[in-house]
Amino acid sequence: MENINTATGWDAELYNDKHSFVFKYGEDLIDLLLPKEGERILDLGCGTGYLTNAIATSGATVIGIDNSLEMITKAKIAYPQLEFKVLPGEEFHFDEHFDAIFSNAALHWMLEKEKVIDCMYRNLKRTGRIVLEMGGKNNIENIITALKESLIKHGFAENASIAVWYFPSEAEYTALLEKRGFKVTYAAHFSRETTLNDTRNGIKDWVKMFGSQFLNGINNELVDIILNEVQNTLRPILFKDNNWHADYKRLRIIAIK
Repeated sequence: MENINTATGWDAELYNDKHSFVFKYGEDLIDLLLPKEGERILDLGCGTGYLTNAIATSGATVIGIDNSLEMITKAKIAYPQLEFKVLPGEEFHFDEHFDAIFSNAALHWMLEKEKVIDCMYRNLKRTGRIVLEMGGKNNIENIITALKESLIKHGFAENASIAVWYFPSEAEYTALLEKRGFKVTYAAHFSRETTLNDTRNGIKDWVKMFGSQFLNGINNELVDIILNEVQNTLRPILFKDNNWHADYKRLRIIAIK
C-alpha cells in the first residue's frame, strides 16, 4: 500500500499515471456544458485539474475545488494560471456566484448529497446550470461484491460494511435536485465498461486507487492476499481480450436553477 494516503485514499501520481480514463471520459461532458467566453464556472471535484484547464480554453473563468490536498497540489503545479482551492463539496461558498457548475466523477464520493446539492444551488446565479456525471446505480457492482466477500472471508466484516460511495438511480437523484428547486432538463443512466490501463494488475490497482478505505488497518501482506483473491475472482467476468475492465454505470444530468 505504499504511496497511498490512508486518510484520503488518494495517490495523485497513481491517478494520473494509470487512471487518467477518469478525466478523459469527462471530455465529452464539456460538450454538454458548452462553456462560453466570459462565463464564470466552478469545477466541483476537479481532481488534478485536467478538465478545469480544458474548460478554461473556452475563455471562461474557471475555479477548481477538491477536498483532496494531494489533488489540488498537483493541479496547481500543472496549471499555475488557474485558481484551485481545497474545499469540500458539502460546504463551499463563493461571494461571486457562477453561471455554471461542472462535476465529473466526483459527486459519488460525497455521501451528504443533500448538502452538496444545496451548495450547488446557493452558489449559482439565477438560471445558472449544473452539468454533472457521477457513478450511477449498480456502478462497479462486480468489483464491490468480490472485494466485500474477500474482506468478510478474512475476518474484516467491519471494513466491508463501510460507506464509501453514493451511487443513485436516475429517479432518485433527479428527485433530490427538483426538491431543492432545480429543473432537470436532461438525465441519463448508462453502462460504460471501462478498459483499465494495467493489463496485469488492473483490478488490484483500481482497488488501491479508489477503494483503499476498505483496506485501512490491514497489514500489507494480507492486503496483497485479498487483492489477488479479488482479481482472481473477477478474471472470468472482467478480463476480456487481454485487458481488465471495470463495470462502470454512469449517471449524467443537466439541470437549471
